[in-house]
Amino acid sequence: MDEGVDPTKMCQSLVDKVAQSRQLMALAHPEVLGLFEDWLEELEEEVVRLAAMGPLNPQNLAGRTGLSKAGAQFILTKLRREQRIE
Repeated sequence: MDEGVDPTKMCQSLVDKVAQSRQLMALAHPEVLGLFEDWLEELEEEVVRLAAMGPLNPQNLAGRTGLSKAGAQFILTKLRREQRIE
């Protein structure tokens, strides 16, 4: 009898996600977070410079920066939302 969502599976999934989040937080030392933020800032500036030379799409940005296509899409969307690129 399939009546939709299984509450047991949903609860287990939530518990698993909380555990994973706690593990990631334990690894996220303030110095590591600072390094990540610095890297992201430099990457964003590079994307802004590249966008000034011509239009970018996720595929060509990924090829130029070594990001995944999804990562490139994230950066492009973020910078467009912040109106740092068109």
